[in-house]
Amino acid sequence: MPACVALVANPADERYQPLFGTTVRTPLFDVEVPVLAHPLAQQDKGSGIAMICTFGDVTDIVWWRELDLPNRTILGKDGRVLADAPDVLVTDAAKAAYAELAGKTVFSARKQIVEQLEASGDLKGVSKPFSHAVKFFEKGDRPLEIVSTRQWYLRNGGRDETVRAKLISLGKSMNWHPDFMRVRFENWTNGLTGDWLVSRQRFFGVPIPIWYGLDANGERDHDRVITPDPARLPVDPTTDVPDGYTEDQRGAPGGFEAEQDIFDTWATSSLTPQLAGGWQRDDELWNLVAPFDLRPQGQDIIRTWLFSTMVRSALEDGRAPWTDAAISGFIVDPDRKKMSKSKGNVVTPADILAAHGTDAVRYWSASSRLGADAAFDPQNPTQVKIGRRLAIKVLNAAKFVLSFPVPEGAEITHALDAAMLAGLDGVIRDATKAFDAYDHARALEVTEAFFWTFCDDYLELVKERAYDRSDVGQASAALALHLALSTLPAAGARARVRDRGGVVVVRGGLDPSRRMAGAVGDRRRYGGAVGRERGARGHPPRQDRGEGLAEDAGRARDDRRSGRRRRRDPARRGRSEGRGTDRRDRLRRGGRPRRDRHPADRSGGVTCRWEPDGTPAASRPHG
Repeated sequence: MPACVALVANPADERYQPLFGTTVRTPLFDVEVPVLAHPLAQQDKGSGIAMICTFGDVTDIVWWRELDLPNRTILGKDGRVLADAPDVLVTDAAKAAYAELAGKTVFSARKQIVEQLEASGDLKGVSKPFSHAVKFFEKGDRPLEIVSTRQWYLRNGGRDETVRAKLISLGKSMNWHPDFMRVRFENWTNGLTGDWLVSRQRFFGVPIPIWYGLDANGERDHDRVITPDPARLPVDPTTDVPDGYTEDQRGAPGGFEAEQDIFDTWATSSLTPQLAGGWQRDDELWNLVAPFDLRPQGQDIIRTWLFSTMVRSALEDGRAPWTDAAISGFIVDPDRKKMSKSKGNVVTPADILAAHGTDAVRYWSASSRLGADAAFDPQNPTQVKIGRRLAIKVLNAAKFVLSFPVPEGAEITHALDAAMLAGLDGVIRDATKAFDAYDHARALEVTEAFFWTFCDDYLELVKERAYDRSDVGQASAALALHLALSTLPAAGARARVRDRGGVVVVRGGLDPSRRMAGAVGDRRRYGGAVGRERGARGHPPRQDRGEGLAEDAGRARDDRRSGRRRRRDPARRGRSEGRGTDRRDRLRRGGRPRRDRHPADRSGGVTCRWEPDGTPAASRPHG
């Protein structure tokens, strides 16, 4: 009761609505306290109105902070009532009543208060005993008591509308991926009711670099805070001496005492952009990199790491520390529940990496979009297995492609090769667009789709020409294969392009800004190129516009991705002239030449050239 700072009732409680905004005086101690409203007050608990004391439980802390109430400390760190009464106890009767409580434990002081109220006639009745949840020390058998101590805080908008508005404005100036994560940041910022507590009572950590002056009795004077010169930082106040003092004065009357607290973890982690960018250490580097481009992190630490970093940047530079924030989701169990030790559903990646390899795990993780949770079942990791098969397919395709050296002066002269590269050109544009939007899952999707078409269709069609050194199109096939192989792993990244006599030579990928010039410049003509390849070998074109090709290739991809194998028709098995020949035969039956092609496209192929200034030159048909 001597720590009472207010009475509180639910704003919907009609019994106390007329009292909101008024004041009452506490019995025994004659202190004026307000009657306030707060939704946490329970109408059906006791009389429906409660005392707010600093502090009886955690709810008192919430009320104290949100209602901006004073702090009247009466408990010491030993759990006993302090000898010195609060300043608000001014009457002799109040001081005498408090003196009877000094030095007692909470339990004994509570009994003493009841006896005092009975003696004064202020006690109307004794409530019935009841049980409720309280906090216990993990190794103790008594409830925890909350004591008040001095701490260090940073302004974070919880009690300053100007800082809050600044943080909201900076959040809106950033690009959030996905955008709805910005709402979580704003909700956290708007919901703050107190400043950021940055001091901690631990041994290990970054020390708070300050000292306190001591008075004539050797007591700490909190109004005499001694700070070091910025040029001396960093300092450890427990070993270093402030300017103007000697080590002999440490702890002596009239001397100084070190701050023992350390900084909160987030108080130092919030400086990661400054630490990485050379802030206060390398001005040239800092001016080049700040603000940074991207903060990648999980959604669960928006309220801690991202918010605290934003606060530090706003206070130091008045700007956001990055232009973009990429927020990932959780890895959840098969029931889409968050993994935690208490639930026993945590899966460590070591066994998965050992069983399936890193490439397979990368594929699975890259398949999840930002902000979306990814379910993982260690008993049936389907996506991981698909990723492993894809990695093996990439390895086998690369071995096949690298078995064909590119002749000196090779050019893309065959329509099928040009059509494949035109399709790859579109993949680069789509993947680049996806990467620019921080949608790595979409970039993987379009790249993977092209890769399977490249393997199932193009490799089978070009295989015979690539092996035949006497074929006039062999050099074109080898160059196209190498261009595709060097480009696919980096799809979406800007390629390095060099002009050689008007012919674009690609090193490490195609240039998305340059289409395949001349007759074959559109991905839609891939089917026509297949038709020409089929017609050149004496196979009559089908009239189903490629339904057979799409059906067979799609069925093969579905079977491969599901891990199934189709049994080959024994009658067809005897016709195979080499590995993959029966698939080639099926592909040759699908599709017919498109009618919207360039006239030069109806020949066996074209030479695709560009002028040095980047404009397409005339196509040169060849036999």
